[in-house]
Amino acid sequence: MLVFNAGSSSVKVALFDTDAVQIIAGGVTEIGPQARLRLGSVDRILTLADHQSAIAAILAALAKLGHPIDHMQACAHRIVHGGATLTAPCRLSPSVLDQIKAAIPLAPLHNPAHLAGIAAITALAPNLAQYACFDTGFHATNPAVATTYALPQTERDLGLRRYGFHGISYAGMVERLHTIAPDQPNRRVLGLHLGNGASLCAILDGRSVATTMGYSPLDGLTMGTRAGGLDPAVVLSLARRYGIDGAEDLLNRRSGLLALGGSNDMRALAATPAGAFARDHFAYWAIRHAGSMIAAMGGLDSVAFSGGIGEYDSAIRAKIMAGLAFMGLRFDPAANDAHGSVLHSTESAVRAFIIPAEEERWIAKAARKLFQSGG
Repeated sequence: MLVFNAGSSSVKVALFDTDAVQIIAGGVTEIGPQARLRLGSVDRILTLADHQSAIAAILAALAKLGHPIDHMQACAHRIVHGGATLTAPCRLSPSVLDQIKAAIPLAPLHNPAHLAGIAAITALAPNLAQYACFDTGFHATNPAVATTYALPQTERDLGLRRYGFHGISYAGMVERLHTIAPDQPNRRVLGLHLGNGASLCAILDGRSVATTMGYSPLDGLTMGTRAGGLDPAVVLSLARRYGIDGAEDLLNRRSGLLALGGSNDMRALAATPAGAFARDHFAYWAIRHAGSMIAAMGGLDSVAFSGGIGEYDSAIRAKIMAGLAFMGLRFDPAANDAHGSVLHSTESAVRAFIIPAEEERWIAKAARKLFQSGG
């Protein structure tokens, strides 16, 4: 099973066997005259004009490495936004493609790139079955009171509501928790996907009931280059000064940790006073939002960290877990420093885990299940 994640100027790919074990991963970055293809032993600079040429180069490299496309059973695509209708993995069809296109206004930086990737595979391997998994889908179980903005009906009818993101990561988190702690109560799980993009999710009985991101991935936590939660009047003020496009660029690419500490690299931030403040800001707002997620679940049984920061920054994890001590969480400093999969101490009333984000693997498993069932 091939899994593609097409971005605006990149294409990531991973190949899995029938047991969802990853065989190889890589992709193309900076599509254009200086594109870089890295896949297994292949590492080349190429001129790749568009997504189709990038995917053609990936397929040629896979064939050179002994994995020709005619040996593939199917491929699957990560789609950031499925709108209100696409809430579960599915096989691509004209109707599904129309719904992905309809969601472009909700994800103008992502869905067009995903559609370009799908079109490229359709052109290069027209007989290959294609499937889609949606980052918004896991949050479809949020109640209406959690997703509805208090706006006039005419605006809500245009799709202005909370959707939530990182859903594929959270779905994999739920699956993995059943494996590593099958006999422990995990009804109320606080999921923390902490990376350059960051969010929290309240997971009750395996289903999302609240999440920090909303209409877009801008809301919620302090992030690498995104501001996180803001008073809407601040956004209006920025729009008046810089225009809509200027404000959008500032909020998406020039805010967050970068604005506070001069970098969106947590390791670099640890070396300066401004960076230390940025790290404290990140942890403080993660704890503040965690309180909201815990309230949405009516309590807390387990905490699960994922994403680049969640998996590898022990100091940030320690700050957040210390901030959740009021819920009875006690962590083992040695296990935390060693990035152990189990972080809680024996006397803790709340469990804490590191669960690596394996989004491509989850997509491969979901698509293979559909393929085997004839879906």
